[in-house]
Amino acid sequence: MGGAPGAVAVGIATVLPFPFYYLLWNYPQAWVDVCGKGVDPSHRMAQVSHVLKILQLLALFSVARFCWPPWYCYPLFAVGQYLNFKVYQLLGEAGTYYGVRFGKSVPWVTEFPFGYIKDPQYIGSILSLLASLCWVPFQYVFLWLLGYLFMMWVESKEDPATRAKPLA
Repeated sequence: MGGAPGAVAVGIATVLPFPFYYLLWNYPQAWVDVCGKGVDPSHRMAQVSHVLKILQLLALFSVARFCWPPWYCYPLFAVGQYLNFKVYQLLGEAGTYYGVRFGKSVPWVTEFPFGYIKDPQYIGSILSLLASLCWVPFQYVFLWLLGYLFMMWVESKEDPATRAKPLA
């Protein structure tokens, strides 16, 4: 994508998921209602999130310059993806995709990386993004990082009163 309109489109695609996450975090009952009976709101969130992630990646690929990365990109990416994998493995879909906010009972996990790293999924994603700096222009990685930092802040201010009613 060339020129200012292309840069704006890539920037929008880069931050697109974060308003969605913000709305679901703060208005979970509305999402449960939109999903309707018989639809798992965490699963539907995961589906929408995957589509948004694909749009983010396609946008970044459109501005990327591929080359052999410096050696330090490999461990950054590997550790980042390991943390993401481990979080998903331990929490499952419901724990990863706001199940508690949607009225689900999600068990408390203390196994590594929980209890050792604050916000391990976000930290893993940030490490993976930093590894992409060798290919992707700084401004887009920076926007994506700001989105993660914003959501870390939003989620740290959890208000139990905004949780959805328990699912039947």
